[in-house]
Amino acid sequence: MNTPNPRVAKLADQIRVVVAETLERRVKDPRLGFVTITDVRLTGDSRDATLFWTAMGSDKEIAGTAAALESAKGMLRSTVGKRLKLRYAPTLTFVRDATPETAKSIEDALARAAASDAEIARRSQGAMPAGEADPYRHRDEDEDE
Repeated sequence: MNTPNPRVAKLADQIRVVVAETLERRVKDPRLGFVTITDVRLTGDSRDATLFWTAMGSDKEIAGTAAALESAKGMLRSTVGKRLKLRYAPTLTFVRDATPETAKSIEDALARAAASDAEIARRSQGAMPAGEADPYRHRDEDEDE
């Protein structure tokens, strides 16, 4: 992945702040839950912005938050354009950030692996090797090469 243009990266961060503040202060949609804008990615020409978000709640509440974001998209876009004094306000696309769910599934997999390792260690206590304790050939020290 290439490094973004510093101007584009700065604009993306400004968009994230403006959208987050606007969602908190101006959007009164009852479907909107506690939402966090986690990242904003802009195209090189700054015409399209993809906003990644997370929200707490049940699947139904998260679906409501997604619907509220979609319905507020036009107002958010015009607010971004006005507050940042942009000639062309970027189109906004909201994408649910799967990072928390991914992190949870990784934590669950690590917990299962740790439990499995503990079970194997418990079963192997007191076990003896089937053959010799050290089955590998060793060169005698007194032997010349």
